[in-house]
Amino acid sequence: MFVFGVLGLWQLNVARDKGRAEQVRAAPTLAVADLAAVLTPHGPFPGDGTGRRITATGRYDGSGQVLVTPRRLRGEAGYWVVTPFVVRSGGARIAVVRGFVTDPRQAVAPAGSTITVSGTLAPGESPTGESALAGPTLPAGQIAVLDLSRLVNRWPGTLYNAFIFATAEQPDVTSLASPAVKRVPPPPLLGGGLSWRNAAYALQWWVFALFAAYMWWRMVRDDYEEDREDQHDSHDLEPDRDDNRDQDNQESALAPSAKQER
Repeated sequence: MFVFGVLGLWQLNVARDKGRAEQVRAAPTLAVADLAAVLTPHGPFPGDGTGRRITATGRYDGSGQVLVTPRRLRGEAGYWVVTPFVVRSGGARIAVVRGFVTDPRQAVAPAGSTITVSGTLAPGESPTGESALAGPTLPAGQIAVLDLSRLVNRWPGTLYNAFIFATAEQPDVTSLASPAVKRVPPPPLLGGGLSWRNAAYALQWWVFALFAAYMWWRMVRDDYEEDREDQHDSHDLEPDRDDNRDQDNQESALAPSAKQER
């Protein structure tokens, strides 16, 4: 039963892994959606949100711009240029990776005019051991990981629980402000989900475990019933033995009497 349970958990993990892969493949094929239709400020990151193509209309707030380092693009070491984008529909901010630079001086903040950003969604990063150690030693305005919980304390207002890899702007204010900024292609994606075929396999192993438990209970019950029947049969034989004893005693008592009459 324990082995069946473990096999069921293994198949469930396989189902989740395959579900992630399926959602990664499906994300780029989904229709481009407005940010408000996919995500809400402070709301949870959707399970199918990773790699989802979106558009958002608003303006950049260059005063909150940060650089994420160390990052690499096509073999070069440098920085991600991350700028808060104020979404026009609600005034909440979302982090936008506008591009990559090799020199912090190239990351010129764009104008605050109204534009439409196109790109793909990604969840916030979690600090690793190395990035957590590097963070406090970086200059002001630089961070080691795109940790949204840190940006909440840096930027005013409400923050979306996601960031955008910008693939285009209309108009292209980034290129106008600094032609040295290069667009960052989205990295390999991780999504969430479940492969129902493997989930069914997991359920099958747990059914086997329940069947094994039932068979064990059935054998114990049958043994118990057999013991009860044997005990019942032995009790039924006791009266016959007692009757035989009484008859033998009576015959023994009559024997002396017969001798005396003679």
